[in-house]
Parts: sequence; C-alpha cells; structure tokens
Amino acid sequence: MIACLQGELFYKSDEKLIVMAGGVGYEVHATAACLGGLPETGHQVFVHIHTHVREDALLLYGFFSEDEKETFLLLLTVSGVGPKLALAILSGISPGELGRAIRTDDLHRLTKLSGVGKKTAERLCLELKDKVKWIPDHAERKSLPQKNIQDELARDTVSALVNLGYTQMNAESAVQKVISAAEDTTLTLEDLFKQALRQLT
Repeated sequence: MIACLQGELFYKSDEKLIVMAGGVGYEVHATAACLGGLPETGHQVFVHIHTHVREDALLLYGFFSEDEKETFLLLLTVSGVGPKLALAILSGISPGELGRAIRTDDLHRLTKLSGVGKKTAERLCLELKDKVKWIPDHAERKSLPQKNIQDELARDTVSALVNLGYTQMNAESAVQKVISAAEDTTLTLEDLFKQALRQLT
C-alpha cells in the first residue's frame, strides 16, 4: 500500500492533484487543507496517502498531516461513511474541531458539513465519541502558552520540509523567518508551511 508520496507536483485542481514520482503520475484526491498547502506545479511536494482498494479501482486519498489521515480512517469505520463523504467532511472541518463537535454532540455544527444529514451526524457522535479523544483540540491548545504552541508548529513544519528534501538548516531558517515576520501570532500549520515553502523556492 502507498502510505505517502514525494515528488514533483504535475497538476492540481480544487479536488485532486497529480504527483510525478519515479516516472509515474499518481492521481490523488485530497482534502482542502492538503490542496491549499500545495506550491505551484513543478515544485516538490510531500503528501500523506491512504490507498483505498475496490474491486474496480485503486484510489489514492491525500492529506496535509498525519492527524488528517488518521481522522479520515476513523471516519471510514462509521456505518454509511465512505471515502468520498469522509473527504468532504475533512474538507469542511479540521480534525480538532471535528473531534470537539463529536465529543459535545454538536449536531448543528456537524450537519453544516457537506453530505452530512442529521442521521449521519448522530451516527458520528454515537460511534466515534470514545474514539476521538486522541485528536488534538485547537481550542484546548489556545490555553497553552503561545510560545509552546509556536514551537510545536515550527517543529512540525520543519519536519514536513525536511521530508520534501530540504536540509534541516535551511528548513529551520525559513520557518524562523516566517515566524519573525508574521504579524498574526495565530499562524496555523498550513499557513506556516506555505509561507516557509515560499522562502525556499
């Protein structure tokens, strides 16, 4: 099974991307966060992958982070939720917010997601409430000292850049430049990654 892909971004749209790796173009359906964090075509990318095998097809689903991928796999365990719906859910809500909505039975928030009706929202809460405790909750993280949150985001971003082939030194330098210049102290992982990548390309 393909667990991740690293290669040249050949194509991207609002729903999918194509990564050229080893002379092969891999079509990947991806979340909004994954697609939003991509550089321009022709640049190197690293994408977390879930390989979904059907009788008539082998489909690849892409994610920006390991948390997104693990949450996607968790959604697939819910009766009536397939890859297409799971991807749509994660394109409309972050893993942390989803976990919080499920833990608090927030049906109003869940039914705002594409393809999620009241019955599906109730199943998500019923079947996943005890399984989403591991998902990082951004709201809870806000209570931590800002420096701790920033350090954690910086480490995650540097790690992602190193996975793309950049040196540790260059990745750390780019991330630090973005953090130092940022007027918004609530940078997300996606924002930090995209801006650091621009520093390197």
